[in-house]
Amino acid sequence: MTNTTLVKQKSTVGAHDAVKSSVSTEIDKVIIGSVAAFTGVVALWSVACLMSAMFQAGGPLQLAGSYFKALAGM
Repeated sequence: MTNTTLVKQKSTVGAHDAVKSSVSTEIDKVIIGSVAAFTGVVALWSVACLMSAMFQAGGPLQLAGSYFKALAGM
């Protein structure tokens, strides 16, 4: 016959802590999603503005030339 030893382990599960961390995690996901969406909108807006400026200037080289003229004050 083999010797067996019974070990008593005490475990506590806090249901309140689990709910609080789950809600906090979900709120963080919503906030991160909102920030990512706003970043995407700003990126699209900046690309649209840059394309508009390029079309009005007559091309990318003219846009760069006009930019440097504006910086130099000419």
